[in-house]
Amino acid sequence: MSFVEYRTEGHVGIITMSREKALNAINDQVLDDLAAVLAGVDVENIRALIITGAGKKAFVAGADIGAMADMPTDEAVKFGRKGNELFLKIERFPIPVIAAVNGFALGGGCELSLACDIRIASDNAMFALPETGLGIIPSFGGTQRLPRVINVGIAKEMLYTGKRVMADEALKIGLVNAVYTQDELMDKAMELANRIASKAPIGVRAAKSAVNDGIHLPMEQAIEVELENSGKGFGSQDQRNAMHAFMEKRKPDPFINK
Repeated sequence: MSFVEYRTEGHVGIITMSREKALNAINDQVLDDLAAVLAGVDVENIRALIITGAGKKAFVAGADIGAMADMPTDEAVKFGRKGNELFLKIERFPIPVIAAVNGFALGGGCELSLACDIRIASDNAMFALPETGLGIIPSFGGTQRLPRVINVGIAKEMLYTGKRVMADEALKIGLVNAVYTQDELMDKAMELANRIASKAPIGVRAAKSAVNDGIHLPMEQAIEVELENSGKGFGSQDQRNAMHAFMEKRKPDPFINK
């Protein structure tokens, strides 16, 4: 049985981490299942992805400690590399990915959310990277992504102490974009995903590429990245449709990703 479920609604794909009895904890099989789901996403037609967790207790409550407790060093590094490679695919996925964080996002779960473009949370969400309390450090990109998302000092405090950050504080420090009730969360995630999906896919994907490829470069180089990506939309049917509609003061025809 797969631990990751996938369904679509219009142009939106919904990925559900579905290991509810284990609070959706990550093990080798979960990583394999998530990789298989991502490989099967129809990126020609799907324009936004949502990742969430089954049930109302957890998004992903970290890696499976039972599977890691007696892992030799080489196996632990291999497991970390496997998770990192997958999370890099999510970060670099051609379409935007939204984390709808419902409950615990601990360790690998927090790191999974950090690999997504946008995070929104339920009011019972809790974020933490508690690995130092287990004698290790995050190994799915947490030490690198967290200080690039929030203030470096706050990130270091979370990393060094394992501090738990509740939804309201996560909003305050910029870790999430918005907080909703548990009942509202998926509706709000779909609303956001559909707003993204309503825009020209070529433009949205070029914007994601420009941000990801340019954000850590000196400004002069980053501007070149922006210019390279700005050319992707020109000459497309969607660009001509939208610009002519703008000039004619009418709504553009639906975008076709061409």
